[in-house]
Amino acid sequence: MDSNIAPPAATALLAEFAAHHPATAMSPGARAAALRLLLNALGCAVGGAGDPALARLSATLAPFAGTPSVPLLGRGDRSDPATAALLNAYAANILDFDDTHLATVIHPGPVLLPVAVSLAGRPGIDGASLIEATLVGCEVACRLGNAVSPGHYARGWHITATCGVVGAAALAGRLLGLDASRMAHALGIAATQASGLTEMLGGMAKSLSIARAARDGLLAATLAAGGFTASTRALEAPRGFGAVLGPAFDAQRLLAGLGSRWETEANAFKPYPCGIVLHPLIDACLRIAQARTLPTAGIERIEVDVHPLVMTLCARTAPETGLEAKLSHTHAAAVALARGEAGVAAFGDEAARDPELVALRSRVSARIDESMPADAARVRVRLATGECIEQFVPHATGSLDQPMTDGELDRKFRSLCDPVLGAARSQALLTRLRALASDAAPAAVFELARPTT
Repeated sequence: MDSNIAPPAATALLAEFAAHHPATAMSPGARAAALRLLLNALGCAVGGAGDPALARLSATLAPFAGTPSVPLLGRGDRSDPATAALLNAYAANILDFDDTHLATVIHPGPVLLPVAVSLAGRPGIDGASLIEATLVGCEVACRLGNAVSPGHYARGWHITATCGVVGAAALAGRLLGLDASRMAHALGIAATQASGLTEMLGGMAKSLSIARAARDGLLAATLAAGGFTASTRALEAPRGFGAVLGPAFDAQRLLAGLGSRWETEANAFKPYPCGIVLHPLIDACLRIAQARTLPTAGIERIEVDVHPLVMTLCARTAPETGLEAKLSHTHAAAVALARGEAGVAAFGDEAARDPELVALRSRVSARIDESMPADAARVRVRLATGECIEQFVPHATGSLDQPMTDGELDRKFRSLCDPVLGAARSQALLTRLRALASDAAPAAVFELARPTT
């Protein structure tokens, strides 16, 4: 596609791509990346299904739900497609264990997977079409993120929600068979619903922004399928998404290489359930902890040199809940050093209030290093004996330079699903997911993501 197209055609060109880009032109690498997105997000949703915040959200919305036709992942019940999309998205994000498009900090998985689940049972939809639609949705969301970055996120917009809702609409529109004209309306309906504030990070409402993006993207495509209309210049118009949520809109970054260069292949996966900017810091602390035993009483000071984003997003020094701990540089350093691990329990409410960790957090000091890459960190642990242990991580685990392998993703998936589904059902689900491209009944795959009792 010509990357020099004038900006006024941006929404129409994106709609044409989302509706009609041929499956045969989707590269094997891009398809594999879309499948990894679905697998990772499904594991996160099952693992997050028991979170108390989700239970509160589900119970509050229950009186408003419609016919229960779509499975709630990791749970025994069902809901209507829109409510299921919202609840499944909330579950997929609440652990902060999701995927990340590193260039924009968008987490595509928790927005896109739930829409695919809600539509998987429609006639004519097979596993291959789910993967293709997911790839389209991820491209739309991440390219839109590119077009408004970095100013959009810097202004406080929660980019996963604001760009994710448009990607969710593209995914749903593809599965609903929208032509380019109706797809443009779907993107417009989604764009006018775009919202979400980074002020909500660290609380229950953070994941609600993402959950609404999934539900509202599904709604946008469904409305467009029913003939509902919107501006077909919603992204590039003077009072459209880019200009209003900007401060700048770069149509070149939106369209360049569309259909031939895949942003989905630049999607990364988290080895730790917390803010991704904390991962190099955690890697460094884990290496120190795994090399030798360090009683916390003997640690005098922990000095960390980090990328500026760490202190922009994760500067909480005294988190009181697990949700806050996931965005705390002091907690990340303390728990990795003291426990030698950084799994789900390490960022739960109990860990956030652990007196040993609370005391150790007070000894963490951070220094912003403007030259530090986003996936790098340096840690110095100064002991009461006068010894200093230093560790530098140039590329964090899960970064594009140190990506998680399929085997590591499978183990992560099992660690999240086994406790909820049981080992046998969890493995059966994983096996079906790995073969999703040839599965004629994808709705049955998602049924396996519900416990039997």
